[in-house]
Amino acid sequence: MNRRQIMLSGLAAGLPLAAPALGQAARAVCYNCPPEWADWGGMLRLLQSRAGLTVPPDNKNSGQSLAALLAERARPVADVVYLGGQVGPQAREAGVLAPYKPERFDRIPAGLKDEDGYWFTIHSGTLGLFVNTRALGNKPVPQSWRDLLNPTYRGMVGYLNPTSAAVGQVGVVAVNLALGGTYENFDPAMDFFRRLRANQPIVPMQTAYARVLSGEIPILFDYDFNAYRAQYSDGAPTRFVIPAEGTQTLPYVMGLVANGPNPDNGKRMLDFLLSDEGQRHWAGAFLRPVFPELMPEQAAARFLPAEDYARATPLDVRRLAGAVRMLSDRYQREVG
Repeated sequence: MNRRQIMLSGLAAGLPLAAPALGQAARAVCYNCPPEWADWGGMLRLLQSRAGLTVPPDNKNSGQSLAALLAERARPVADVVYLGGQVGPQAREAGVLAPYKPERFDRIPAGLKDEDGYWFTIHSGTLGLFVNTRALGNKPVPQSWRDLLNPTYRGMVGYLNPTSAAVGQVGVVAVNLALGGTYENFDPAMDFFRRLRANQPIVPMQTAYARVLSGEIPILFDYDFNAYRAQYSDGAPTRFVIPAEGTQTLPYVMGLVANGPNPDNGKRMLDFLLSDEGQRHWAGAFLRPVFPELMPEQAAARFLPAEDYARATPLDVRRLAGAVRMLSDRYQREVG
């Protein structure tokens, strides 16, 4: 058994990784690993303490990360990248990822990975409404996408910009499919967002978790894991709502950057994210790990009931990847 096989054997069992050899850089650069999103802050600390890897935080979104990888193709800065599921196929097509199959790659369901190892899912989240009930005042908690068009919520609704952020694109798709559209026909979504514009929505480029906690954005299109974290970990007056018309669940993926400066450290990071310890961390942060058997009952009990999640369906990341440019162009042209 060689050194890497020994290391991975211990990793799969949840054992701490051996420290890197003297002179080996214990650093990996990850694009789009923001501390305030999906508890990447906790994961970066875990990577330091358990895997001996220093990974600086990075606040890019998926679109900005792909743009940076393209711009730096001749001299890559990053070793790994974290992306909304639909951006994984785009990154492979753009030639900025290298194939790598961690030890547990074969256990990942077929629809949640690139078969050649260019990207693979580490966890997923369900999109809905992340609501600060205190910031709503006496207004009712919205229960549907259509509720957001009510003038009572003027200036209170936020969503990330869909021309760049993966969660913003998923918001458009979730609304579109819920209101009768398809991956080829975005007319329902464009009509919805044009009408929502009259309610003066807030449209940030970056993750807006802290702005919901402060009440600056009372209602945000966001994932269940952020809403549950706010409610149960930060004790904020928040709720998560799965809209009555339905919504979508999106996998988040990782990939090894082609010709990155520290490929061995990048691989060690990816290995750790699929280990028992890495997957349990995501579950503790209210994400659904790609290996569902590692979700503790205590964490699962804090999710909305199964009948609410029955309104959520999995996104087809490959179809969405093919539609993203049309989606972004139409949004920019028709909504702005």
